[in-house]
Amino acid sequence: MFQKIRAKLIGVIAITAMIIVGVFSYYQTNSEKEALFNIVKYNGNQLSEIIKMSLHNHMLQNQRERIYEVINRIGNSGEGVKKIRILNKSGEVIYSSNADEIGSSVDMKDENCYACHAENKPLEKLPILNRTRIFKTETDSSRMLGIINPIYNEKSCYEADCHVHPKSKKVLGVLDVTFCLKIADETIEKSRLTNIVLAVVSILAFSLLIGFFVERWVDKPVRELVEATNRVAIGNLNQPIKYDGKDELGILAKSFNNMMKKLSEMRVQLFQSDKMASLGRLAAGVAHEINNPLTGVLTYSSFLLKRAKDNPELQKDLEVIVRETKRSREIVKGLLDFSRQSTPKEGKMNVNEVISNAIAVISNQLKLHNITLKKELDDDIPDAAGDANQIQQVVLNLVVNSIDAMGGKGGTLTITSEKISLVPYGVKQIKQATCPKGHNLMDEEHKIDGMPSIKLKAKSSTNEGFIHLDPIYGRHRHHYGIQFKEHEIVKLFCPVCGISVVDEKETGEQCGAPVYKIIIPNQGTLVGCTKYACNCQKWDYIDSKGKQDYIKIKISDTGCGISEENINRIFEPFFSTKGQKGTGLGLSIIWGIIDNHNGKISVESKVNEGTTFTVQLPVNAQV
Repeated sequence: MFQKIRAKLIGVIAITAMIIVGVFSYYQTNSEKEALFNIVKYNGNQLSEIIKMSLHNHMLQNQRERIYEVINRIGNSGEGVKKIRILNKSGEVIYSSNADEIGSSVDMKDENCYACHAENKPLEKLPILNRTRIFKTETDSSRMLGIINPIYNEKSCYEADCHVHPKSKKVLGVLDVTFCLKIADETIEKSRLTNIVLAVVSILAFSLLIGFFVERWVDKPVRELVEATNRVAIGNLNQPIKYDGKDELGILAKSFNNMMKKLSEMRVQLFQSDKMASLGRLAAGVAHEINNPLTGVLTYSSFLLKRAKDNPELQKDLEVIVRETKRSREIVKGLLDFSRQSTPKEGKMNVNEVISNAIAVISNQLKLHNITLKKELDDDIPDAAGDANQIQQVVLNLVVNSIDAMGGKGGTLTITSEKISLVPYGVKQIKQATCPKGHNLMDEEHKIDGMPSIKLKAKSSTNEGFIHLDPIYGRHRHHYGIQFKEHEIVKLFCPVCGISVVDEKETGEQCGAPVYKIIIPNQGTLVGCTKYACNCQKWDYIDSKGKQDYIKIKISDTGCGISEENINRIFEPFFSTKGQKGTGLGLSIIWGIIDNHNGKISVESKVNEGTTFTVQLPVNAQV
């Protein structure tokens, strides 16, 4: 138990509180004690003066009986005054409330007399602080306070008829009053006990209060973290920590939840990678088995094609069989090439012809599903650079997806093609990015519109975190992991090595703020503004290329559409909206093909209205 953080914190705080409260109580008790004794001494001195004034006339008139009467009455009143006596300058007791002491003498060298009779020379003036003494008459008795009040030889004394004191005498004797301090001591003891009780209660209350907040703010979150780490240790990554505080433990809980999310995603990616590896091995084995019957089909169909010269209708059907058999063989080979990350075959292709060939294969399915096909192909478009078989596979897969989306309810499928000219700004995708030390900045896990983003560590004036830059040059759909003030200058660093990517010596052309520089391998440097919400970007290497020609293919359907939460994931491997009917590989393969052609694919969709896929292929091969 005492090894837990809660017990340690409470123990340390309790000991600290005990020391602080103990020291405070000690000084407070002593202060109260000193204040009380000062009051008692002051009141004692005042009473002593009153007694001396009461006896003044009786002493001038030498009325000894009256002096005895006053001393006895006050001395034996029991109101805290224990004894009153008058001593002459020789130390002889001449008056006393205790008759047995009359005529006795005190020792001038006694400690109580030393203050006035040091070196056998009595003081003419005795300070008030030196007039008091505290003593005990017996070991088990209460303490006593003795107050000595000098009786000075005043004018009325040395001129009186009844006295023979010469004027040269300064002190005639002393009035010694003794008070019992029992009530004062009881008050001090009661105050001491009260302070001790209050100190103990305060320490206990303080400890309980601290314990409550430690339990709530420290122990509970830490316990949840420990339980979460134990769950992670046994492989459970689906139970996040529910602590949502804003303190350091809350930030730690959020980081831990994010870590579990990343671990879960990485585990899925490992499973998917293993599936892809298995698929590659399976494809390698199946390719050989499929190619054998395909070779037979191709051989016999080619033989029949030669013999069907007199039957144009049959010859046309056989040509489709020969062509599709060859394409099937290329598809199998393409699957192997894709698993090996091979590049497409370079060449020129007629995009309209590729689209027509794909439609010819799927035309019967369009009729069976009551789907109306609309083709709006531009006959004047130039040839594009790429692999015709792979692009045909792209078109065919997109059309099949449209048929599945429209189901058996029918609908309209629209395919268009046209030539467009685009400037790189807002179009060109950044596929590689590094810091000055060469560390990769591309984040495959955090994607923007299905594309890996550029990850940077960012610091603001109040906090720090990560931002993910849009991978499309000139487009600014950045994802900010922290908040920034308007027009704040953001400091950017490599998330791997921490080196700054900001060039303080160079400023932006529009706002004059420092710029960040991200190296694009073999394609120069991407320069951007560090002022928050400023969208300035410059990429001289790409800008120098000017406008580039693309062939744009649009495939639109009137199907069920794709929900907003799924649209950013449709290009991920093994992600499917078709349930058990889909493998989740079609769109990921399409993405890979278009990416290898240095093209771009995007999607727009509305639920229950339809989906449009747009493919842009460069007319000329790009770097």
